[in-house]
Amino acid sequence: MDATRDAALRATLFAHLERLLHDSLDGTVRSADVNALTFEDRPFQVIGQRGIRRVAGLEAALSFTTVYRAPGAERPYEDEIGPDGLLHYKYHGLDADHPDNRALRVAMLDRRPMAYFVGVAPGVYLPQWPVYLIEEDRASHEFAVAVDEGQTYIDLRSADDTQKRYAERLTKLRLHQPLFRARVLRAYNGTCSMCHLRHTELLDAAHILPDFDPRSRPVVPNGLALCKIHHAAFDKQIVGVRPDLGLEVRDDVLAEVDGPMLRYGLQALHGERLTAPRLQHDRPDEDWLTERYDVFRSAS
Repeated sequence: MDATRDAALRATLFAHLERLLHDSLDGTVRSADVNALTFEDRPFQVIGQRGIRRVAGLEAALSFTTVYRAPGAERPYEDEIGPDGLLHYKYHGLDADHPDNRALRVAMLDRRPMAYFVGVAPGVYLPQWPVYLIEEDRASHEFAVAVDEGQTYIDLRSADDTQKRYAERLTKLRLHQPLFRARVLRAYNGTCSMCHLRHTELLDAAHILPDFDPRSRPVVPNGLALCKIHHAAFDKQIVGVRPDLGLEVRDDVLAEVDGPMLRYGLQALHGERLTAPRLQHDRPDEDWLTERYDVFRSAS
């Protein structure tokens, strides 16, 4: 495949993903829909059984995938961020000359734009594009991935702490935050855990341990699906969640007199219960809830 057709294929894939995301409420796509791509009037599989997608006649890999693993079987996602602040993607096996790894290396050397798919649930992925491979570590059997164009300008050999923190912020913004939201909203069935609003476009994934806490992790037990009003109320210590999932509204807010939003949207939550996910491994971590509730009580 010549360079012109290579570029056309990548542009076609990216346009296809853009169309799919236009109709997605949580930023995810189904593998079946991604694999409905057509190029040169024929169907074209993008996500397959193997994590690295090579195309006949194309030297550089087109895409790569981190498959979904059930809780307990998956590696904590933050372990994918290296000390340089970048996402790190492991080889196929340990052989640097495996065809899949050679295809990734060509994509890196040619700075080809690629698509990256992160598993959220079986057959459901969070897509990121364009991403670029910018460094290879053969000793660790992995490639460093730029998920934002700003990361492509970082020289990893001479990067200082400021550049590394900048790279990490971009990785969390472009990858971790949307992945965290997608996984939390799916666990809570696209419903606000306080008011039961089901408009996914109005829902956020709120951190129990705040994102700035170094112990905070982008995992479902550290998240609550909340509508934007209740997310803000939770963050500002207006509404607290007890470890037993009971809801409390701050005393001064309970004493206020205002319109129906205050009365029904906030005050009415007092004494109600948070609706938790059905699966035990997705439920809020009790220790983290206890710590967050203590913060709420100190603000009351």
